[in-house]
Formats: sequence, C-alpha cells, structure tokens
Amino acid sequence: MFSCIKERPITMAVVGCGRIAKNHFESIAKHANDLKLVAVCDDNADVLKKHVDTWHVPGYDNYETMLRETECDLVALCTPSGLHSQQAILAARHGRHVMTEKPMATRWADGLAMVRACDEANVRLFVIKQNRRNATLQLLKRALDEKRFGRIHMVHLNVFWTRPQEYYDSAKWRGTWEMDGGAFMNQASHYVDLLEWLIGPIADVQAMTGTLARDIEVEDTGVLNVRWRSGTLGSMAVTMLTWPKNLEGSITILGERGTVRIGGVAVNEIEIWQFAEERDYDREIKNASYQTTSVYGFGHPLYYKNVIDVLRGAAQPETDGREGLKSLEVLIAAYISARDRRTVALPLEY
Repeated sequence: MFSCIKERPITMAVVGCGRIAKNHFESIAKHANDLKLVAVCDDNADVLKKHVDTWHVPGYDNYETMLRETECDLVALCTPSGLHSQQAILAARHGRHVMTEKPMATRWADGLAMVRACDEANVRLFVIKQNRRNATLQLLKRALDEKRFGRIHMVHLNVFWTRPQEYYDSAKWRGTWEMDGGAFMNQASHYVDLLEWLIGPIADVQAMTGTLARDIEVEDTGVLNVRWRSGTLGSMAVTMLTWPKNLEGSITILGERGTVRIGGVAVNEIEIWQFAEERDYDREIKNASYQTTSVYGFGHPLYYKNVIDVLRGAAQPETDGREGLKSLEVLIAAYISARDRRTVALPLEY
C-alpha cells in the first residue's frame, strides 16, 4: 500500500532546469494549493542561480546531495533521458516518489530497473505523457473506446518537425545514443505512445532510420511499419529536417465506420471527424481544436492534477512506470529492427 499525503502540501524538487522544466514550474505554480517547490537542481551554475533567484528555494549542483539534504515527497526529472534510470532508482532508495519526462529511459533494461526499484521502495513512478490530455486526443480516445470506428483498417502518424544543427550543438548530450536517442525516441516519443494507447497491443514492427543531414550519432529521420494484434496495419513517418519550421504532428485513423484525422503542428486540430453514427459530443470537435506554437501542448498542468490526486489517495495514475514501458518497448523494438534490418515481435521478452 502506498502512503497518502492528505493534510499538507506535497513537497517536490525539480531536477534539470532546461527547456522542458518551464512546463513543470508553471504547473507547480498553477497547483500552488497542493504543491510546494522546495528545491531545484542543475549542474550548470548560471542556470541554477537563475532558478534559485526566481523561485527562492535552495539550489543544488549535486543530485545525491539534494536527496540527502532536502525533505521532499516527489522528484521531477527533467534531465537528459539517459540519466532518468539511475536518478529514479536513487530517488526511490531515498523514499521519494518519482515523476520523469519522456522517454523514461534510453534502454529497455533501464526502464525495467526503474519500475523494479520503485516497486521495492513502495514509491510511485509517474511517466509524463501530457499529450494524452489534449482535448483533441481525449475526444479521439472516447470514440475509440466506444468502438465507433468498427474494425480499424489503417493508422498513420506524421511528425514533420525541424531541429537545426544548433539545437543539437547546444548541449553535448543531445543527439547521442546514451543520453538522448534520435527523432523517434526524443522528439516523436509522445507519438509512439499513441500507437499503443489509442489502438491497442502491438504484434510486431519494422523500421528504417537515417541520419541524413545532422551531425549526430542518432537518426534525424525514420519510418516505422506497425502491425497490431488485432490485425490493423499502420505506419509512422518522422523527420527533424522539415524546412523552414515545424510543419505537422498528425494521426489518421481509417475504420469501417469512421475516419478521423487530427493534425496541426502537434495533434491540436481536428481536421476530419466522420462517423456513420453521430453522437452528442461530435459538436465539441470545433472547441477541442486549439492554436499552439509549442509542440509540447498544454497538458502538463492536467497531468500534474492526476499526480496530485494519486498522491492524495483519490485516483489511480494515468501513466505509471508500467504504462511508460509500453512505448519504451516499441521504441527499442524499432531501433533493433532498423539496426538488424528485420521485423521485431513484441513483447521483447517473456
């Protein structure tokens, strides 16, 4: 049984103060009645000082020191992906709940180790999948759960974004196998998550990847074929080479009684919504679409709300460690397929 935090604010620390951390600080501020920031941690002295001055909390350049000296309930990991596993395991050993950005790890064994460590320490492991909270995708999920498509024949996703060389050069860990992963694992990770969350368990995958224009270890472009256990077929096309700016993040589903396409720069616009039978919530599709200049969407505060409710004992986690493993498994299978030039079946191990 997990202990509940009932009568006081949930205290938390943010580890890693880079570009995604902004969403976390904003979410903490929006939930000020339930959350209290008590520490920040970053190995860049200038970045650390800026956040200490902004949030008026102690700052640490050493993660383990922070865990020893700070009393906090929850640690949010906004660090390079290759560090998530060891940092989550260390937090669990100190009795702290863990919230990690995507991907939860860059290796399958590391993801499993995170889940195991949190289980053994009886702490929660949350894997952030904020795009699931998009109003557009919530409507799509409802339609799928209600089986409005009938048999689903074909699914396709596009992630046509741009990441210039300057982006990868901005930090040594970017574009590396160990710490980052490529276009699939990093930038398109949330879209890979949609494959299983929306459509169901995957039977096997085939992938081809290429490093076509960027000076990095990992892929900047790739394609993925997917077969679900239901027999549905699908595909995914990803590139970080779109000119001159981010173009599209989309999903198209073709079924025997329904066709839907959600596009925009980050699945933020319902472009096609057609079903053989109408439902009352179909009129909500125009209001569900929204404008955004950010590929991150606006789901972090909503994700935080679930985390708060879980730690208060009032809800079950939307995406815990085991849910996070599902998309990590697909990612690892895709990389194995691209490397070995073969079809890879799931699960990866029995």
